[in-house]
Amino acid sequence: MADELQPIIVIKKKGAHGGHHGGAWKVAYADFVTAMMSLFIVLWLMSSTSKQTQEEIAGYFNDPKGTSTKHGTEGKESKKEEKESKKDDLAALKKDLMRAIEKIDSLNRLKKQIEMTVTEEGLRIELVEDAKGTFFETGSSKPTPALEEILKVLSEQLKSLPNSISIEGHTDAQPYATATVYGNWELSTDRANVARREMQENGIRTDQVSQVRGFADQRLHVPEKPLDASNRRISLVVQNFALRKPDSKGLTKTDLTKTNVAEAKPEAAPEAKPDQPKAEEAKPTAMALPPVAAKSPVGLLGRMKGIFK
Repeated sequence: MADELQPIIVIKKKGAHGGHHGGAWKVAYADFVTAMMSLFIVLWLMSSTSKQTQEEIAGYFNDPKGTSTKHGTEGKESKKEEKESKKDDLAALKKDLMRAIEKIDSLNRLKKQIEMTVTEEGLRIELVEDAKGTFFETGSSKPTPALEEILKVLSEQLKSLPNSISIEGHTDAQPYATATVYGNWELSTDRANVARREMQENGIRTDQVSQVRGFADQRLHVPEKPLDASNRRISLVVQNFALRKPDSKGLTKTDLTKTNVAEAKPEAAPEAKPDQPKAEEAKPTAMALPPVAAKSPVGLLGRMKGIFK
């Protein structure tokens, strides 16, 4: 009997600690230690270095792409110098334009009606009307020979520049006697478009004109005298920024803005036929759920559990 009894052997298996957690905690711990070390290094540098070095460090964190090798205030100084350089260029352009106008005897008498100012937007050239109607006949968008001549001179000087040009039309506050369809909004826009066409016929590139706008009497030259003739004017703005390239559809900014804004009307959506669903009732396709997610019996909760596993 003793020989027939076999000893009972009990085998106990102990799961390794790494079997549950693996080595992921080591990666997280290493990231934490690295971040803490970086923090202590920055704090040590800020406390032990000179003020100049602190400015360099601050400059790097303020703009890692551009000022990492410059002092903290050097970046601001370079932007200020660039801004002053643009103003100097526009001021030089202003002088060149005035010289070109002074060379033409017939335009000397118009110098008081040509105002040039360097602004944040660029060089603003104002062709200011007088009571006699120097550039346009009263209530009309037909240009006078004086306007054609001054725009020709300006176009010769501006056509070689890379800058965009914005053209604005302004009127006084005097309304039309029978203003039903055509009023100051349409008149100011038409006058700006006339100036655009004259300048493009004299060499201004089609893609150089970035905006053609009519403001009617909303930006008066003399606000305290809304009926004054000087409120009627054409404004040419030589903008600071360079020309924009055509977008993916092949349209430039000029193509998008030279349309008469006052006369533009949105196209009416075609009526849907009785046997066809309307546009707003059509079933969306781009935002539809994927087939697997829509048919899955587990739902959103099950998907979230799967992600976290």
